[in-house]
Formats: sequence, C-alpha cells, structure tokens
Amino acid sequence: MRAALALLVGLLALAGLAWQLGWRLPSVWNPWAPLDVRQPPNLLTPYKLSRLRDDPLLCRQALATSRLRYRAQADSPASADCPLHNVWRIEGGQARLSSSFLASCPLAVAYALFEQHGLQPVAQRVLGQPVTQVDHLGSFACRNLYHRKQGSLSQHATANALDISGFRLQDGQRIVLARNWQAGGRKADFLRELQQAACDSFSTVLGPDYNAAHRDHFHLDMGRWQVCR
Repeated sequence: MRAALALLVGLLALAGLAWQLGWRLPSVWNPWAPLDVRQPPNLLTPYKLSRLRDDPLLCRQALATSRLRYRAQADSPASADCPLHNVWRIEGGQARLSSSFLASCPLAVAYALFEQHGLQPVAQRVLGQPVTQVDHLGSFACRNLYHRKQGSLSQHATANALDISGFRLQDGQRIVLARNWQAGGRKADFLRELQQAACDSFSTVLGPDYNAAHRDHFHLDMGRWQVCR
C-alpha cells in the first residue's frame, strides 16, 4: 500500500514538473482538447465523439475542422415522439450526397472522419480514383428497431445512424452494395475494405453479411456498443 502511494506521489510530482517546464500533451492525445477531423482516428476518438452529443459549442469546433457543408437545425419540442437535440443537416463533403441528411453531432463528425480517413483513401488505393457521390437511404426515422411495433428505439430515431447503399466514382461508375458486395473483383474489394475502415470512425458498422435486413447497405451509427460486422 505504501509503495503504491509513493508511486502515485512520484507520478504526480513528475506531472507537476512537466507542466511547469511547459510540456503539454499533443491535442490529438489530450482527451479534453476538441476533436480535429484532420487528424486520423485514434484510441481517444470514441471518447471525444461522445463529448459532442450534448455540447453544441464543442460540436461547432469539431465541425469547423471538417470539409463538410452543414447547417444547424432547431431542436424539436421535448414532447415530440422522437425529440432531436444538437442536430445538423449535412449537405455534402468531399463527395456530394444523393440527398442531405439529418445527423446528431457525433454522427456528423464521424461521417467527416470516415470520408477523410476511410472513404477517399480506400477509393484511391483500391480503385485509383475518388468517390464523387455517396448514395444513402436516410438517417432520421422515428421508429423502433427493425420497424417492430414494440421494443427499443432505433438509433435512427435520434438521427444517430446513417444507411449507405452505394457510391459513384469520378469516371461515372457506380458501386451498389446490393449488386457488388458478392460479385467479386475490385468493387467488392473496395466495399469490404471500406467496411473495415468505417469501424475506425463509427461505433456500430453493420454490412450485408450481418443479416438479410442489411443486404443492400452499410448501417453506421454512434450508439453505445462497439460492433463491426
């Protein structure tokens, strides 16, 4: 017990000395520093993303480091069936979108991380060209999981999830999960590498191999569970 206490006192003394000498943690490894989308995801990223949920100011700081086009949305009444708070309309980023979508702040920033450090690098590496459009099936839907009449609310009910169904490339080619996931070739390779890359930014990533309900899209959400399937 005394040895542990002595070690703790020593570590605190070293930390105090380092602070006096001007040493600071790099912001990317400082858990209290705002999240910078320009930096690749690391072990602290899930924590930093979780801090954005209820802090609009911190959210704005993170979004300002991204290449997204976005607009703040007014909070919905607390009496709404699926009330929304600190939600943004995402209109595009490096790639245009098939349509804009509503996103909680963690989802919006995770999408920006995914596009910059996952989507575009994987596209360049596997296909030799960038993605110019992301096709999706929507984000916000006030419903339960799997549209059941009873049960838990879906992450879509708080605009905390996005379903992506395909992509368009610079040369005009389309990649569609429903058609290309099982087809083999470079397009299938791209989709499978992309699914793994998405797991660095989102809490939950579910693809066509998960179950029949996801046969035609990637489900990406910022729920509490870390799932990559």
